[in-house]
Amino acid sequence: MIVVLGGGPAGRIAAVHLALNGEEVTLVEKGEIGGQCLHYGCMMVCALNDAARARTAARNLHDLGIFASVPEIRFTPLLSRMKEVQGKIAGILDKETREAGVSIIYGQEGRLENGRAFVGENEIPADAVIVATGSRPNIPAVPGVGLQGVITPHTLPDMGELPRNLIIIGGGIMAAEFAYIFQEFGSEVQLISRSGFLKTLDPRLAALARNELSGTEIHEDAALIGIRGGTRVEGVEIEGEDGRKEISCDAVLIAAGLTARSEMVQGVDKKPGGEIIVDRKMRTSAAGVYACGDVTGSPRLTPVARAEGIVAAENILGREREMDYSAIPQSMNLFQEYAFVEIDNPCAVSAMLPGPAGPGTFWSVPSGRTGFARVSADPDTGTLCGMYTAAPSGGIIAAYQAFLIRQGTGIAAFDDFLEVHPMADGVYPLIKYLAGRFRNEKRS
Repeated sequence: MIVVLGGGPAGRIAAVHLALNGEEVTLVEKGEIGGQCLHYGCMMVCALNDAARARTAARNLHDLGIFASVPEIRFTPLLSRMKEVQGKIAGILDKETREAGVSIIYGQEGRLENGRAFVGENEIPADAVIVATGSRPNIPAVPGVGLQGVITPHTLPDMGELPRNLIIIGGGIMAAEFAYIFQEFGSEVQLISRSGFLKTLDPRLAALARNELSGTEIHEDAALIGIRGGTRVEGVEIEGEDGRKEISCDAVLIAAGLTARSEMVQGVDKKPGGEIIVDRKMRTSAAGVYACGDVTGSPRLTPVARAEGIVAAENILGREREMDYSAIPQSMNLFQEYAFVEIDNPCAVSAMLPGPAGPGTFWSVPSGRTGFARVSADPDTGTLCGMYTAAPSGGIIAAYQAFLIRQGTGIAAFDDFLEVHPMADGVYPLIKYLAGRFRNEKRS
């Protein structure tokens, strides 16, 4: 028997892989299958962002005199319909998982004590255990954080009315995505970033994101001191370079990252923040116990979690396999899709150009907001070292480029690349340009 704790992307994929390979598998999920990705993360952002993008596009066409009006967002029905779709997806995942041969225990939290798996007070004898208990929102320990009107991605689906004045706590991708959504929905949005806003993002991408978030007031290098109000939020107090000040609001959204959910797991080595320590085979310090996904503190990305789940399952099956963290594609969704993948190569040469007109960008030409593309490559080896793009399908572009990087495909191979037209992808012409440039430099 293999016991999997957690039915998010990492745990569910691991369970299905094991069951399809003939193992008896029990998956324990306290909430709903699909985990944070489906219910509070990726899919929730997709639902809200799709509506926000539709309104941005309509507003742009209205400004150009093409649309007669701009639609208003009906926030409460949006959340209600979103939950319906999430429930349908969860049903599909449940059916798929059971049909693979996995037994699912819902409504109870599994735990691990010194290598022994329990559900409630009952032990489940296990030959191996996979811990995939995920993560939860990182909540700052400040006064007032428990007031009504303080929300997280986990409580957002039940927030009710659209806030008039929203303050978002956080300075990363999650905070930026919510800022775009709510400013487009019509809220007055201010964002509080403890350090630099989008500081880990490519500077050009970050600059374009700021342009899209022109309706959001961004406070950088500002610490949240407290949240004030009676029973409900009335404002926040922050401290920055200009000292302390108060900002009024009627809602606060905490989007300051995630923290591991590992308190129910005992007898394995952890980091100070609770992340379970694993090796590249996803093995913990306890024999027969594996961990994968957000609970390990690895890049908290669904494709990474799934890949880690497969690695854990493969090693349980006796097929040695290690996780490869190189060239991981990432994205951020505002109106444009900001995507990138890179490896560490200081010898890289870069080329950049504005995004071309195409599906999703034609009507952005008048405003000059067609996005951009940048590609980096090694002139000696022709190896693609990185790509950065803001485009309607940026994530798809980054995913395939990451695959080519991991396969060691050089940019010269793009001489035979035939694109679909029209498309709003500036990456492929840049790769062709660099390949030709490098050839000419070697000839001269």
